[in-house]
Amino acid sequence: MSLLFDPINFRQVTLPNRIAVSPMCQYSAHDGMANDWHLVHLGARAVGGAGLVIVEAAGVTPEGRITPQDLGIWKDEQIAPLKRITHFIEQQGAVAGIQLAHAGRKASTWRPWVNKHGSVAIAQGGWETVAPSALPFDEHSQAPHALSKEHITQLIEAFAEGARRACEAGFKIIELHAAHGYLIHQFLSPLSNQRDDEYGGSFENRTRFLMETIKAVQQAWPQQYPIFVRISATDWAENGWNIDESIELAKRLKTLGIDLIDVSSGGLVPNAKIPVGPGYQTGLAARIRAESGLATGTVGQITDPHQAEHVLRTEQADLVLLARELLRDPHWPLHAAKALDTPVAWPPQYARATSRTNPMREEPDYTNSASGTSD
Repeated sequence: MSLLFDPINFRQVTLPNRIAVSPMCQYSAHDGMANDWHLVHLGARAVGGAGLVIVEAAGVTPEGRITPQDLGIWKDEQIAPLKRITHFIEQQGAVAGIQLAHAGRKASTWRPWVNKHGSVAIAQGGWETVAPSALPFDEHSQAPHALSKEHITQLIEAFAEGARRACEAGFKIIELHAAHGYLIHQFLSPLSNQRDDEYGGSFENRTRFLMETIKAVQQAWPQQYPIFVRISATDWAENGWNIDESIELAKRLKTLGIDLIDVSSGGLVPNAKIPVGPGYQTGLAARIRAESGLATGTVGQITDPHQAEHVLRTEQADLVLLARELLRDPHWPLHAAKALDTPVAWPPQYARATSRTNPMREEPDYTNSASGTSD
């Protein structure tokens, strides 16, 4: 039995394997509402054998969306279409999770395929952005408004309300998005946080917004369900957030009761020099895991089953999150099981197609049955 297909427990939630669908924005919602695209996209990855399917970043306020087409979780009307998705995911034997997010100064942008840079104008459906400090992301982006303390309190409550709605929608895991240059990450990094109050300056102050958000979310989220936090372990930029601070943060998150830290990197500044390559972030996850004692997830150009298995066997991480590779191959987990010589059942609806190609599974021959088809 490979470790990749070994179940793992977080509180009272058991993942059937260590493969997770990393939250990937689809830029396909209207007014933050999930639709058929999200159902089919996410459902296909559950059918494909992933143990955990994490829904894309859902804005806890309308202004927290990256684009006007992002998912939202700021109003109760958004619960029902999400519940349809969680129900289907669980029918396939997977666990449904969702990422709660606010984009901060990186909000109100264009969908990637529109091929436009900078902020969406208010007249075209955009909005004014907010951040810890009035510093734009780049020369194409609008300058955000610096958040007041009153607005910070409101945003913390918005995250808590998002957690409540996530529970009502049937999610069993939530992940707070504190990575990739979005709002919580903007508070963490001195490159984007130049406040002189209790939310800026020292490490203690820059982490305060995240800590207060976690405590508020924990009050709204059932104790038997886990909470993950995604971070950028380093800004890959001079004088920015770094791996040593990430390790210290992980120690504090463990004390607070966070169940896993999902380790990514970058995204805060446009000129970061990132050494991208196969598994380029696994070393960050390994250091955080070893030095903090907190479980980690790792992501970033993990494409081969043996590569993923190696990450787990060398104790670099407890969970492997896949993004683009699962866009290319929704059935990657099922193919990985074969590559790792681990028997895993395909969905019975697909049995007639897999029985000839998957020697680990004995399936009846449907060719001559009334309902079967011949190929």
